Amino acid sequence: MKPSRNAVRESFSAALPIMLGYVAIGIPCGILSASVGMNAAQVFLLCALFYSGAGQFMIPNMWITATPIASIAASVALVNTRQMLYSASLSQFCQKAKKRLSFLFAATVTDESYGINMQKFEQAGADGGGWSVGRATLVNLFSQSSWTLASVVGVLIGNALSIPLAIASFAMTSIFICLLCMQKITPENVVAVLAAVVGVVACKLVGLSGPAILIGAVVGVLGAIIVMWIREKREARA
Repeated sequence: MKPSRNAVRESFSAALPIMLGYVAIGIPCGILSASVGMNAAQVFLLCALFYSGAGQFMIPNMWITATPIASIAASVALVNTRQMLYSASLSQFCQKAKKRLSFLFAATVTDESYGINMQKFEQAGADGGGWSVGRATLVNLFSQSSWTLASVVGVLIGNALSIPLAIASFAMTSIFICLLCMQKITPENVVAVLAAVVGVVACKLVGLSGPAILIGAVVGVLGAIIVMWIREKREARA
């Protein structure tokens, strides 16, 4: 069943802020990808088949530092484990949807589209509105299209300007610092950042440069989980 014009219009309106944000981030990602030798077709396929902004930033940056492929795959997989939590959280709204549509919906969820769709679903449940899995999937696809187009444009810009690897790597680091500064200051986030930094530095000091990022990420996630567990225990006792 094809979505109505009203559904497409409403989904596009909901996705528009995400799409504009992805343009600002996708172009630098494409430039970084071009700096490690990826062409427009490769980046297009990566965006279409592996829809993960954080993962697509990590891959070329880790490739620049000669990180082993196994460590790159493991690090990217670890970062994207949160997608399973998003899908599990949204599964309650997919009970009446077709399996193929539910699969597409779950496969195209990102941090930003999750927030928009969860808000829409909650509002629909409260006031009897008409938000559906089909409309939510359109939000995801509009967002993915924006990310893909911006990344491909970034590759073309990167190839035209021939940006040195050192500058591309620095730009990548700067973007991650900006994203870090945008996060909420919570005990879990603070511990995750500090633990990850300590883990990476410790690995570098003992000569484990290859898996340093992977180990740092694991240490950071474990640190955040421990803090969350402690807080929940204290709240339960109170």
